[in-house]
Amino acid sequence: MEAIINNLFYILNGIGTTVKLALGTAVLSIPLGALAAVGKVSGGKALKTVLSFYTWLFRGTPLLLQVFFVYYGLPILSPKLTISSGFAAALLTFVLNYAAYFTEIFRGGIESIDKGQYEASKAMGFGYWQTMVYIIFPQTVRRVIPTTSSEMVNLVKDTALVAAIGLGDLLRSSREIVTKEFIISPFVIAAVVYLMLNSVIMYTFKRIEEKAKIYE
Repeated sequence: MEAIINNLFYILNGIGTTVKLALGTAVLSIPLGALAAVGKVSGGKALKTVLSFYTWLFRGTPLLLQVFFVYYGLPILSPKLTISSGFAAALLTFVLNYAAYFTEIFRGGIESIDKGQYEASKAMGFGYWQTMVYIIFPQTVRRVIPTTSSEMVNLVKDTALVAAIGLGDLLRSSREIVTKEFIISPFVIAAVVYLMLNSVIMYTFKRIEEKAKIYE
């Protein structure tokens, strides 16, 4: 019994990395994606080209490869680009990757708004940015809530990839015990924890979606 409790606490020690990486990525990538989406919709040709290349690159290559490139590859290009902290390298990569996805999510949401909304806002004397801030973007946010919820669930699961660069996340802690003691229960515990974390996310976004429907 004592061994089981010790294993449980050891596994749960890794949850800190998982939660911090997921929260940090969400807090940084969602606003970045929203800004990039506005740039793709209303920016100049040069900006649209840069943003299109950015989303194409980060959505079209594996996240694990991107983590390897940032952590191992950048120092090869230049010692000045070395990121000594594995967590910092993972966070930077995750933010850039998920911001690319959120860019397309928000872009689709913005473009789904009826053009009449722009015309009505213009008739009321609103400028373009006033229209975006007060009319278009609030509606966009309500429309992308389900998709954003799905991306957040994927994000929590993707945090397991950081074990590849030596970070002690939830999955790595479980795997170490399995390798050492040759028992499968740590994987079961990890699965339960992942399910609990994602259940909280799904419930939270469901409540947000229900409240957002009031304003439709």
